[in-house]
Amino acid sequence: MLALPLICSSLAALAIAPAACRSLAAGPLARENYRGRIVACPLGIVIVLAALLALGPLALAQQLSHRTLLPADIGWISVLVFGVALLGLADDALAGKARGWRGNLAALGAGRVDTGALKAVGTLSLALFVTAGRAGGTGRFLLSAAVLALSTNAFNLIDLRPGRAVKALVLLGAGLTLASGALHPLWALGLFAGPALVLGAYDLRERGMLGDTGANLLGALAGAWMVLTLSASGLLVALALLVAFTIYGEFCSISALVERAPVLRHLDSIGRPNDAIDA
Repeated sequence: MLALPLICSSLAALAIAPAACRSLAAGPLARENYRGRIVACPLGIVIVLAALLALGPLALAQQLSHRTLLPADIGWISVLVFGVALLGLADDALAGKARGWRGNLAALGAGRVDTGALKAVGTLSLALFVTAGRAGGTGRFLLSAAVLALSTNAFNLIDLRPGRAVKALVLLGAGLTLASGALHPLWALGLFAGPALVLGAYDLRERGMLGDTGANLLGALAGAWMVLTLSASGLLVALALLVAFTIYGEFCSISALVERAPVLRHLDSIGRPNDAIDA
């Protein structure tokens, strides 16, 4: 029963993805990928739609059967994921020229409010809201909020090549699950993780692009997975790594780093179309 949200939302994603990709490819937000191909974007919105399609029937079935089909953490996770996806969609639709923290600060200094800055503030606000009142006291509250916010931003930095963001989520989730032996976080995130894997496959095969909508969503899932799994000391380590990664990504190219590391380059290339490997 615990896997039911993941199964139902995955099936919903498989059902709607082909038609949704065709519509997005012909829509105003279709985007040129790193190889100059126009692809469907943002696929992240399809993840949200699949989760919503599964959520209603699951809630109805839970009410009628008097059985627990939705995990206890689904409330705050849904608020976070839907919220950051909406912020990402605004960035996909209305983004200006500013990129990164320095670009956003420069825009603010020039009297312009870029969607990137609004997204950063909105993500932090959501992170503070959903972690408020959770067990663990003020220290864990602040650590959790910071990890959620920075993880969302980190996946925006990662999502520069097809499939890279979803691979990062899978590797992180597998590592956390193996280290902790706990499956509860997977079931808690399953409503969104299932569609993310389905649409991640479309992203990997260059049949579409997650966009900021999808990158935000995957980053929120990664952050929530860490919050649900790690102790306070573990969250502190995660926060330090996320801060270091954010600073590195602000001044250096993540893609260049991947290309310089043979293991990362191989992982990055797995599953891509053959003509994309050397592009």
